[in-house]
Amino acid sequence: MPDTPAPTPRTGQPDPELSREEFDRRYRIQFIDPAFDAHRDAIDRLAAIAWEAYDAGRKAPRTHPAGSGFQDPAYDLSDEWRAARDAIRAAEARQRSPESRDRLLLICASPRSEHTCPGEMSKTWRLLEAAREAASDAGAECDVLELNRLASEYGRTIHPCKACVSTAMPLCHWPCSCYPNHGLGQHHDWMNDIYPRWAEAHGVMIVTPVHWNQATSPLKLMMDRLVCADGGNPDPTSTDGKDAARAKRIELDGWDYPQHLAGRAFAVVVHGDSEGTQGVRHALADWLRGMGLLDAGALSQVDRYIGYYAPYATSHDALDDDMAMLEESRNAARALVERVRQLRAGQREAGSELEMPRQK
Repeated sequence: MPDTPAPTPRTGQPDPELSREEFDRRYRIQFIDPAFDAHRDAIDRLAAIAWEAYDAGRKAPRTHPAGSGFQDPAYDLSDEWRAARDAIRAAEARQRSPESRDRLLLICASPRSEHTCPGEMSKTWRLLEAAREAASDAGAECDVLELNRLASEYGRTIHPCKACVSTAMPLCHWPCSCYPNHGLGQHHDWMNDIYPRWAEAHGVMIVTPVHWNQATSPLKLMMDRLVCADGGNPDPTSTDGKDAARAKRIELDGWDYPQHLAGRAFAVVVHGDSEGTQGVRHALADWLRGMGLLDAGALSQVDRYIGYYAPYATSHDALDDDMAMLEESRNAARALVERVRQLRAGQREAGSELEMPRQK
């Protein structure tokens, strides 16, 4: 394979570059509130600065030489990427410490809450709270990640994955280096805060509704951006940032596809009202296994319908009456805590010493 010429990156899609006029129009939308009218001169100055950053392509305006530990110590590495990397390393150290408490990351994947347009909490939140109480009673420390905050909280964004891995795996950096991209105005990327929370967890539990036979959009955004945890390159200097041709050469020379979150346990609870629960549960479990996480047994995977084909307006009432569903969520959490303790005590997964014939 090392003697094989690296393919030339394919190009030719339409250029998305904006004109100055269109850039200004989009930039100024954030100042549409009449309260900004008295400050139009200042906004004009800011717009000019933003245009210059866009036109120059200043993705990471604050950098320092990478230093020791990187293939190219002189490479100007993003300060924000370094901070995210350091946070992950600190989280990993806490996770590995024998003195740390059993820690679960509980993910509420519904975008619904009473703090936005729906005007009502989600059933997902209630199921997650039942799970959290059971895990806490079992002695675990719980970190609750509410993905609904993408819709309810200022400055919360998960930008879409750019699919660098499909060009070459080493082009996908761990953690993701695609964002923030300040020149494109792609700020407030939440993933740099989320990556360490996955890294610190001994077990992960996802509670989600079904949206159109699929995972919810906030959950899918996070899932796609976690691709860097499954084979991602921890050294952006090795690819000179985003040099596609260089990344192809590295992969063809031999890449080991490191699984940065492998060995953690997982549980999944999926609920719906008419269809799709089993398919979503299977997809989530397959995804988590694909990243090297270990399931916590039969009780840790639940898919159920709440108020089957009943009106949406009475769905919370239906959950009130479904004590079994709430208890199944608790059991999933209890099973996860038990599996975490087994793994931390050194119990190995069957076949864990076998060599994988396919790394990818």
